[in-house]
Amino acid sequence: MFERFTKDAREVVQGAVAQAERAGARSIGAEHLLLALLDREGSRASFAFAALGLAERKDSLREALAGARRRAGLTRADADALAGLGIDVTEIVSRVEEAHGAGALSGDRRDTGGRPGRRTFEQDAKDVLEGALRAAVGRRDRRIGDEHLLLALTVRPGVPAEVLADHGVTQESLRRVLYGEGAAQAG
Repeated sequence: MFERFTKDAREVVQGAVAQAERAGARSIGAEHLLLALLDREGSRASFAFAALGLAERKDSLREALAGARRRAGLTRADADALAGLGIDVTEIVSRVEEAHGAGALSGDRRDTGGRPGRRTFEQDAKDVLEGALRAAVGRRDRRIGDEHLLLALTVRPGVPAEVLADHGVTQESLRRVLYGEGAAQAG
């Protein structure tokens, strides 16, 4: 499948690996793909971010992803569901971090074994890559670009989609910006 990726899309995947390495994560998740997309310049995805007013607010997206990572990757919907059962995720995070240090629930632990330098893709990241392929095929695009990766992140349930939606990036807004689809909205 990677032979169908554009240079920009390949650089996003390589950037996701670098993001995981910097964080000390054992594997590459969908959030690493989003972080790599945020670092892009001069690509279709970076154009979409700029058109949606996010060029100056990328740090806000990064902070939201970091907050979710501190909650062990739980979405706000997950945290709300647990709150309905009387479980206060914020309190649990606070107690765990008090006992074990900041970011203890993040899963960002340094590799202690396995193949050095080799990180696998988590299922959510694999799903995003597959979703990017579907997005490209659905548009009859011959190559998979970074914009397809961004589109795929908006439709796969989880933290990246939630963070993007909170910042006004939805599949509909992206399709409008990238392809001129849908009704224009005042705003």
